[in-house]
Amino acid sequence: MTLPKNGNSSSTKKKVSYISVPSQIINSLSSSSLQSLLVSPKKSSRCTNRFSYRNPRIWFLTLFLVSLFGMLKLGLNVDPISLPFSRYPCSTGSFDEHHAVSHLAFASKNDTQSSSSSEHRKNETLPTEGDFWKQPDGLGFKPCLGFSRQYRKDSNSILKNRWKYLLVVVAGGMNQQRNQIVDAVIMARILGASLVVPVLQVNVIWGDESEFADIFDLEHFKNVLADDVHIVSSLPSTHVMTRPVEEKRTPLHASPQWIRAHYLKRINRERVLLLRGLDSRLSNDLPSDLQKLRCKVAFQALRFSPRILELGNKLASRMLSEGQYLSLHLRMEKDVWVRTGCLPGLTPEYDEIVNSERQRHPELLTGRSNMTYNERKLAGLCPLTALEVTRLLKALEAPKDARIYWAGGEPLGGKEALEPLTKEFPHLYNKHDLALPGELEPFAKKASVMAAIDYIVCEKSDVFIPSHGGNMGHALQGQRAYAGHKKYITPNKRHMLPYFMNASLPESEFNRIVKDFHRESLGQPELRTGRGGKDVTKHPVSECMCSDRRQQQQ
Repeated sequence: MTLPKNGNSSSTKKKVSYISVPSQIINSLSSSSLQSLLVSPKKSSRCTNRFSYRNPRIWFLTLFLVSLFGMLKLGLNVDPISLPFSRYPCSTGSFDEHHAVSHLAFASKNDTQSSSSSEHRKNETLPTEGDFWKQPDGLGFKPCLGFSRQYRKDSNSILKNRWKYLLVVVAGGMNQQRNQIVDAVIMARILGASLVVPVLQVNVIWGDESEFADIFDLEHFKNVLADDVHIVSSLPSTHVMTRPVEEKRTPLHASPQWIRAHYLKRINRERVLLLRGLDSRLSNDLPSDLQKLRCKVAFQALRFSPRILELGNKLASRMLSEGQYLSLHLRMEKDVWVRTGCLPGLTPEYDEIVNSERQRHPELLTGRSNMTYNERKLAGLCPLTALEVTRLLKALEAPKDARIYWAGGEPLGGKEALEPLTKEFPHLYNKHDLALPGELEPFAKKASVMAAIDYIVCEKSDVFIPSHGGNMGHALQGQRAYAGHKKYITPNKRHMLPYFMNASLPESEFNRIVKDFHRESLGQPELRTGRGGKDVTKHPVSECMCSDRRQQQQ
């Protein structure tokens, strides 16, 4: 607390100066004593050397000095010489005026000298928000795509072959199409065929008619893969009249041996083979060179078109302009609730909307139709709601002022569905919030372009969390790992959801349990070795990434 002191100078103006007093002293004074200090009688303007025991200032100074030395004796870290007193006509001392702004007048805010013990206590009692932004240890893994000598030798003959062509039609959303394009390149390599740029099937849900070059950089795609597969924009004139043989019976997780056994004779005879519906048709366990080719397509060749990259980078820069940011992929759209067999949990009315839609279109349910909603929920098969995402973020000690970018379509329930999240984390933005007027207008009816923009902003974030699995989450998991294992938090839904439902569990205990569940789910390197069925574009270690301590295989 600072108390005013009156003093007169030779000038006619009255000057008010201040004396800084420790709060411990002020708290020890009675109200009458404090009043006597605040309303003191006028003094002579001359400095005097006579001291009176009736002078209240003398009593105050005595109290101040006794209390000060008492505190020093108790071990407080106070330097009495550096205590700043306000200038007074009779004073002979001087002080640095900037100290007067300190609350207790012990030291300035910028004082860098503090005892090690007080610093230790500070670190123990105050949570460190920086832990949330701390990146996982990448263990020195970096991209390494050194193909074998045999692979490079085979490339010479494959690239010279210009008489058989593979046509592929890919379906689904943008990220699902990416996966199928990757597999199309691998199949062309297995068959030794030239690949015609994949055709993007019109999306039946969003009506998006985008073509390959609308989403991806076509020339970059061709150039990066020039040493692996011959890629053409269309069939040559010598093959235009050829009726392609269409094959729809490719089984799930087909091996290279199966593909050669069933398709090689046919494409050699007919010269053109048409494949549809490649989603999950190619095995995840391939020879090392083909795994490396998968990574090369996914992480290097499939770059977004220049106009998408430009806008996506602009939005990411706007998020980065004020420092670190978190990105969330929220799966709360109506069709997601219908397809997963889950409920949004907003109101009974919204639950009824989802149930009615599912009854009208039972074919939309993606699988496990014999499971009830509660069974799906407890099995971790449902997307997290906004409330569950909020509780997860708080348990992981995300700063309340964290800037958050959320990707995804319009949630069922609109802004109401996001209220639990915006209430706790008010700095929540999506592409529509960040874009300037007119920037998104050219892509208004192109869901694949919108998804690509979300992908770019999420990929550049410091931390990424998906509320559900799915193609975008898997693609970003691999992309962020390949970029140096940028932090990617995989919600452990199956283990933590029972605790979400336990209303009697104290919040502090809930936070401790949930945080402990995610210590090994922060984007650390995961070796794919010995993990049959894992997609290398999701887990690029160790086929596509090498440690600093390992030599790249030639």
